[in-house]
Amino acid sequence: MTSKWSDKIFSVTPAGFEPMALEIFRFQYEQNPVYHSYVNALSVDPSIVDKLEKIPFLPISFFKTHEIKTGSFEADAVFVSSGTTQAGNSLHFVKDLSVYSTGFTKCFENFYGTVKDWCIIGLLPSYLERSNSSLIYMVSHLVKNGHHPESGFYLDEYDKLFTTLQKLEESGQKTLLIGVTFALLDFADKYSLSLKNTFVMETGGMKGKKEEMTREQVHTILRKAFSLEKIHSEYGMTELLSQAYSKGDGVFQTPSWMKILIRDEDDPLQVGKDANHGGALNIIDLANVYSCSFIATEDVGRLYPDGSFEVLGRIDGSDLRGCGLLVI
Repeated sequence: MTSKWSDKIFSVTPAGFEPMALEIFRFQYEQNPVYHSYVNALSVDPSIVDKLEKIPFLPISFFKTHEIKTGSFEADAVFVSSGTTQAGNSLHFVKDLSVYSTGFTKCFENFYGTVKDWCIIGLLPSYLERSNSSLIYMVSHLVKNGHHPESGFYLDEYDKLFTTLQKLEESGQKTLLIGVTFALLDFADKYSLSLKNTFVMETGGMKGKKEEMTREQVHTILRKAFSLEKIHSEYGMTELLSQAYSKGDGVFQTPSWMKILIRDEDDPLQVGKDANHGGALNIIDLANVYSCSFIATEDVGRLYPDGSFEVLGRIDGSDLRGCGLLVI
């Protein structure tokens, strides 16, 4: 990414967010063929889009069916979502991996401090078993930059993980255990630990390994197993280059270059409901400048006045109505 975009995006202020989002909207309308066609299909005149709520949000399912690129480029990487078939996977064509690494490092350090203070342990078996995972790329990068000798990944080596966490606790080392939900539950089922210097962070997802549970049910089990007051969470996805973090109770905060809006589940083009009102989540991720920064997700949530949000569940694709039925 040219410094024109990267410097502006990762230093954006609250007052500067909307002007920059509108600038990126115009850039993507002009340079992204899929988004251009989508905006035209909605009969939206780009010249009258003068606030966030008027920006058309691309249904996230388009990442499964179209090549979402702003401009012409050979991608540094193509991140692939998890799925049972290739046809069901989202593809995110990333023009410049340094943008992704800059963004997730800044985001992590905004919420947790310098990565060099941490030992980072990834319990992400379902992601390690496939290639082109954006989550594995992120955690690998954080592990490498943290330089702690005990940092790294575990598959199903629960005995080794237990011993490592005990050792880290005894030394007083600040540690992050980030894991996919089913693996954290498996580990908690086998071992109990009193963690005082370790944060446990779940990334969501049973990946078909266990019966689906609510976040509160999962957190209750993990809190009890590890004697923790709070379980942290990460909200991210293949289609986004940015992440939101929760330090407890499932309430997420975004970095300055990412914003959540609420859309009406019955009228997907109606965006900007009052705060505290539930609805489907629309995400603006300015770091997606060379794919699409305006994503209509299939998650249902609640937005709070300070910009934090909760994820309450999923909606069926058919509930997107007009957005889901438009064909380019």
